[in-house]
Amino acid sequence: MRLSPRRLGLLLVNLGTPGSPSIGDVRRYLREFLSDPRVIDAPRVARWLAVASAVLFRAPKSAAAYSAIWTSEGSPLLRHGLALRDAMAERLGERAVVELGMRYGRPAIRGALERLLAADVERIVVLPLFPQYASASSGSALERVLRIAGELECVPELETLGEFYDDAGFVAALAEIARPRLEAFGGDHLLMSYHGLPERQVRKSDATGAHCLQADDCCERIGPANRHCYRAQCAATSRELAAALELEPGTWSLSFQSRLGSIPWIRPYTPDVLSQLARGGVKRLAVICPSFVADCLETLEEIGIRAREQWRTLGGEAFELIPCVNAHARWAETVAGWVRLPSGEARS
Repeated sequence: MRLSPRRLGLLLVNLGTPGSPSIGDVRRYLREFLSDPRVIDAPRVARWLAVASAVLFRAPKSAAAYSAIWTSEGSPLLRHGLALRDAMAERLGERAVVELGMRYGRPAIRGALERLLAADVERIVVLPLFPQYASASSGSALERVLRIAGELECVPELETLGEFYDDAGFVAALAEIARPRLEAFGGDHLLMSYHGLPERQVRKSDATGAHCLQADDCCERIGPANRHCYRAQCAATSRELAAALELEPGTWSLSFQSRLGSIPWIRPYTPDVLSQLARGGVKRLAVICPSFVADCLETLEEIGIRAREQWRTLGGEAFELIPCVNAHARWAETVAGWVRLPSGEARS
C-alpha cells in the first residue's frame, strides 16, 4: 500500500561544460570527454594517444574560446540548461522533480540521479537533449545513466525518451524563434549548421552496410537502413524547418561544423559552404544550429565569432546567428507534453 503520493522524476541530460575557462579546468573536461570510447571510437592505445595530444595542445585554444563566451553566470550551456530545468519544474508542478545532469563535468549524472531518488520519485524519465541520435551523444548519455542506475541496490524504474529531430513541437519552437529574426534581418540565405560526426560513425549506424554515405541522395528520406543515421536525421530536421518557415528552394542549405582530427567527417563542412555561398553572391547570411538545444561553445564561439569573421573576410555584408531553443516557452511546453505525470495525465 502506498503511504504517500509519489512524484515523477525528470532527468534532463546534456553533454557538459568545464567548470571554468581556465586551462586546467578545460584540460580536465577534455580528458573526460575525449576518453569516452563512443566519442573517439578507436582502439584503446590509439584513443589514449589522441586524448593525450588533444589535452596537451588543444586545451589552451579551447580555454581561450570558452573565455570569449563565458558570462557572469558561468557557462552559457549550463545557464540555459538550468533555466530549462526551472521552466520544466514550473510547468510540471508539484507532481514532478526535475534535475539536470551533464554527461561530462558538472552537475554530474550520478548526483542528479541520487537527488531524484532521495526525493522518492515513482519513476524517472530520462531525456537526452540531443535532437538527432548519435552514439557519441545520445548513446553515451543513455549508457551512462543506465550504468549508474544498474549499480544501485534497488534499480529505479526508468523511461527513456528518444531523438526528436522531426517532432512538430521542436520544429515549431525553432521556427517561432527564427521567423521574427529572419524577417527583421532580411537575409539572402539561411544556413542550418549541425555538429559534425566522423563518417565511420555514420556508417556504423547502418545495419545493412549498404546505404549510408553510398549515394548523394542517401539522406533524402528515412527508412529501415538509415533510421538511426545522424546525417539523415539532420537532413530531415532541415526539411521540416524549411517547410515551417516557408523557405523557397535555394534559399537555405545545411552543413556540418566542429571537426576534430584529420579523419573524414560528414560533409559539407560549414567553412566550405560559407565560401560557396559568398562566391554565389549571398551577402546577408543567417545561421541556425538545430543540433543544439542550448547555446554553447559551438554556437556562440565557433559560429557567432569565428564563422562571422570568416564571412566578413569573404566579403559578406551581414551575419545573423539565430539562438537555440534554450528555455523558450514553446520548447518548454513541448518537453512538458512528452511527460506522463503520476496521475496518468499527459501534458498537452
